[in-house]
Amino acid sequence: MSKFIEVQGKSQHDIDIKPPYRASACGPVTAFVLLRHLFPSRQLPDINELYRQLGGTKIGLPTWRFIRNLDRMLGPDWHVKVCDVKEAMHQLEEGRPVALKFDKWFRLKWRGRFSYDYHWVVLVGYDYIEGILHLLVHDNGGRNRPSIVQTIPYEPNKKILTFVKIEPSKR
Repeated sequence: MSKFIEVQGKSQHDIDIKPPYRASACGPVTAFVLLRHLFPSRQLPDINELYRQLGGTKIGLPTWRFIRNLDRMLGPDWHVKVCDVKEAMHQLEEGRPVALKFDKWFRLKWRGRFSYDYHWVVLVGYDYIEGILHLLVHDNGGRNRPSIVQTIPYEPNKKILTFVKIEPSKR
């Protein structure tokens, strides 16, 4: 079983992002890609404005701040919440990509081989390769490189992952 959602990625190093923000813009870029996918006809703030609205800092965007500020931005018709991998996969099945944060620093997981130390990405799918779960993520690019979809093994990274879903309110 597998699932993949096509989204338009974005690099956090694009020229439209202020140079001082680029190194730590992965959270706002992740939010931008998700919002662009969920609300294609809505006028969205640019990354620089999202950086400010979400509360980005030079050392990144804390999960609690990402959730609180994005939830406020979207209003009562939408909920932004942490979820587990099973719920993230359900969100993908419903056609909604998920924010995914790798964070070994604030999870105090100093040892281990992780795909990223600290980085927000957009979870766009999953696949089972030889029975092992792999996550498909838009990586938010690099210097002189656009965002690409990468396959990340779940198991060696699971201790440092936080999934954040954006879903309609159940009214």
